[in-house]
Amino acid sequence: MEPAKISSYQLFVLIIMFELGSALLFPIGIKAKQDAWIAILIAMLGGFCIFLLYYGLYRYYPDVLPTTYVQKIIGKVPGRILALFYMLFFLYLAARVLRDLGEMLTMVGYSSTPIVINHFLLIIIVVYTVRKGVEVIARSGELFFAFIYFLAIIGFILIISSDLIHLSNLKPILENGIYPVIKVAAGEVLFFPFGEIFAFSMILPYLNKPQKAKTAGLLAIALSGINLTISMVVNISVLSVSTLERTQFPLLNTIQSIELAEFLERLDIFFMLALIILGFFKIVIYFYAAIIGTADLFNLPEPARLALPYGFIVIFISIVTANNALEHLKEGLFVASLYIHFPFQIVIPSLLLLIAFFKNRKKKKAS
Repeated sequence: MEPAKISSYQLFVLIIMFELGSALLFPIGIKAKQDAWIAILIAMLGGFCIFLLYYGLYRYYPDVLPTTYVQKIIGKVPGRILALFYMLFFLYLAARVLRDLGEMLTMVGYSSTPIVINHFLLIIIVVYTVRKGVEVIARSGELFFAFIYFLAIIGFILIISSDLIHLSNLKPILENGIYPVIKVAAGEVLFFPFGEIFAFSMILPYLNKPQKAKTAGLLAIALSGINLTISMVVNISVLSVSTLERTQFPLLNTIQSIELAEFLERLDIFFMLALIILGFFKIVIYFYAAIIGTADLFNLPEPARLALPYGFIVIFISIVTANNALEHLKEGLFVASLYIHFPFQIVIPSLLLLIAFFKNRKKKKAS
């Protein structure tokens, strides 16, 4: 671990920007149709449980990274192997978010630019930021947090002023009952974006006041869920469900619909700017988690040296994992959720917490 500390407010800010990240790009929960916003709220409750799962492990081992305490829980050799798989998982997820941003830039503004160039330019900034350490990442998050919310409020006011909201698109509510909505929430939205909070298990040991971790984390997940719910309600109200199902980047279409007083239009550049900033912080968190985890696992004295080679690895993964945008989206929402996210985000941590509970209980009895 680097000798650095962040405040509970900085943790709160980073979690919100991370959770919103690439989630604002896509119509998450749209399989629930006009009830997608309800699916997000249900998944948010599951997100609380997932965070408390990692918080439980953090309470048992507050001063070490997960790459260290996993070895204490299940043994050195299996612990190191499992920790290594998690580092690869972090790199894979960083590559997925990079591909999300690359596809958006290619589709919206840089159609003639090879996607690998977009990835390269983004990853250069990520590498530079990560080399500066977690304190710089946290302070940068504080600076951009206010800017992002300023853009969001202005955008919301303009959408209402343009008379684009049609609340009738939200009806009928729960047309097919609650079960299909719960199915979408538990099968998709829980893992993306709320289950991704597991990345902050690598950040929690840097908190200067550990007793505030629980409050900061739960509040951040709640605000993130509310923001995503509002975004989905606006998207459905403006575009309708049938349009959303055919749209890759619905928020972009919503912003492009703004036309006020016949001169204020084409505001999608602000949408792109906000999404790039949010996606950037999501990549940075995954990237930083992979670097400090690897350094801790192999006792490397200078983690920053891993930034550049890991940057090239992330670019490579982002290109080879999918041949096109549709294949990339299908892999993330359906294949990865069941076979990768579920075991890594929920099953394995639950078993680790159970083992840690009995181990610490035995120690208390012995003492």
